[in-house]
Amino acid sequence: MNSEIWLTCVFIVLARITDVSLGTLRTVAVITGRRYLAFLLGFCEILVWVFAVSKVVQNLDRPAFAVSYAFGFALGNFLGITIENRVALGNQVLRVFTRMGKEVAETLRAHGFPVTSFLGEGRDGPVSLLFIETRRKDAVTVTRVARDIDPACFYVIDDIRMASTAMQLHQPTGWRAIIKKI
Repeated sequence: MNSEIWLTCVFIVLARITDVSLGTLRTVAVITGRRYLAFLLGFCEILVWVFAVSKVVQNLDRPAFAVSYAFGFALGNFLGITIENRVALGNQVLRVFTRMGKEVAETLRAHGFPVTSFLGEGRDGPVSLLFIETRRKDAVTVTRVARDIDPACFYVIDDIRMASTAMQLHQPTGWRAIIKKI
């Protein structure tokens, strides 16, 4: 293969990585109700996709382009999920079931997490049920703190699509507040 074909293959792979990664982030934006961000990501995603697919369709006699297209798609899925996990947009609610509710709740509150606790009855007797609303980025910290205190605790994590403003989490300021509105 000559250098022009190699460069086109690289372009196709990079374009597919870009558009599929943008598509992953767009899907998250749609699910979380961020219309403007979904609009912007969707526009960029399809613009890049049109350029990538046109190179393949114009050159159906070159199987290397189709292989590059498929390879870029696969890498784009991997990278898109990786980016989404690192960015971790949105909030989550954690429900922690523990026999050491008071200690876990006090420690989480000391770390700045809002905790609401309830008493319940488990299979083996009384338990505390703790509700903690937090940013997705901080969910791992909450579970780590709870497990450090009570290794036998059980927790469930759910994404929050919408919540009342009664309990406000830390709100970004400056340019981060502007980006959040998008």
